Amino acid sequence: MYTNIPPILALSVASLLPVSVHAADRVAQPGGKVDGMVPIALVKVADGLVDPIHVTAPHDGSGRLFVCERHGLVRVIQDGKLLNKPALDLRDKTLSSFLEVGLYAIEFHPDFKTNRKVYVSYADLWFNGATLLMEYTMSTKDPNKIDPESGRVIMQIDFPYCNHHGSKIAFGKDGYLYIGVGDGGWEGDVVSTGQDLHTWLGKMLRIDVNKTTGDRAYDVPKDNPFITPLQQMTLFGVTEEQFSKVHPKAKSEIWAYGIRNPWTFSFDRQTGDLYIADVGQNHWEEINFQPASSKGGENYGWKMMCGSHPFPMKLVKGPDGVERAVDPEGAPRVGVPPIAEYSHVDQGICVVGVGVYRGKDYPVLNGTYFAADWGTGKVWAMKQDASKQWQMQEMLDLDVTLRPTGGGEDEAGNLYITHATANYGGPVDPTTSERGAVWKIVPASQVSAGAVTAPLEKR
Repeated sequence: MYTNIPPILALSVASLLPVSVHAADRVAQPGGKVDGMVPIALVKVADGLVDPIHVTAPHDGSGRLFVCERHGLVRVIQDGKLLNKPALDLRDKTLSSFLEVGLYAIEFHPDFKTNRKVYVSYADLWFNGATLLMEYTMSTKDPNKIDPESGRVIMQIDFPYCNHHGSKIAFGKDGYLYIGVGDGGWEGDVVSTGQDLHTWLGKMLRIDVNKTTGDRAYDVPKDNPFITPLQQMTLFGVTEEQFSKVHPKAKSEIWAYGIRNPWTFSFDRQTGDLYIADVGQNHWEEINFQPASSKGGENYGWKMMCGSHPFPMKLVKGPDGVERAVDPEGAPRVGVPPIAEYSHVDQGICVVGVGVYRGKDYPVLNGTYFAADWGTGKVWAMKQDASKQWQMQEMLDLDVTLRPTGGGEDEAGNLYITHATANYGGPVDPTTSERGAVWKIVPASQVSAGAVTAPLEKR
């Protein structure tokens, strides 16, 4: 059944997970209905920000929000106000001349209240845009200041091109740090990293920042899926299943692979489930799902798949003379299918994950995953129905008056969306673009009097 699958560097045929037609048919698309869902609104929390792309909280009881401005500043929102002084200034080190690079994310150690450790990922100007994952310590004198002199490089990830770097980070419920890494850029995964276990590119990584090993500033969890201990070779008497788990040259940090550009990903803080919003190629955007029970090792298909569709798609001219993309006949279907996808034809061009709502203020939203699109300003809600099928319901159409760039959650479990209106190819200096803002997702019926809400498309 695998005879028509082309050879792939560093990947055994046994590790290719075939996608059943039935599984692909169950991939949710816009137009579904989430049970019990109510209309929502976006309420402005702060504005005047330079390309904000990520929001997080220190989980220390302070109620603060920390926001990444793409050009290299970490800003603080305290008691509903954006503070003038940044928590961290990396502008002299951050490459931000292209919209897909910059200061990507900030995350606080699970034990931040006791160890004051903070983790930052950004595109380093002096290393040609390589992602540097840094560890810092919060100042003992100013709780809103990260000590710049405390910086320690945890990991450096080099890229061949200027796009598809991913580079968001987040701690899982297991206490390990997860890193989303894009396929390295250009288009179509031209260096074939998605299916190559010899590289970090096109992967989800999982590391232990609490330990160091040898010359590494981190350790690799012993239960990561692609660790092959040194061993004697046994040629016969080994099952195919056992051989499929032998990857002597694989990067041990890899947790999952077959990823194109995980610009955003997030964990459900209650269940531990992982949602990966993977930016697609020319035709489809996808949202991948990994249950908390997973042992890792999932192949999400790229570059053999984009969404639930074989890659590359075939362009066919219809009777009306219009070319349309169709699935090529006989192409193999590989990997774990996404839980949701949407088309570039009428839905958007760049998926942005927001997160799962787990707050107490709006119980009607509990357990709902939200995603948006940078190109169209659409916002969707997603949840499984009673039959365990994923439903994807459009909640907002902002008609590019807002361009969602990222999101995050506060300590209470409320969700936020960032937006920035910068052009995709520029401007070279983000500070010359129109300012962005942070918005909170709120049920429309519970918007406070006087609150500023995001304008919707005029139909």
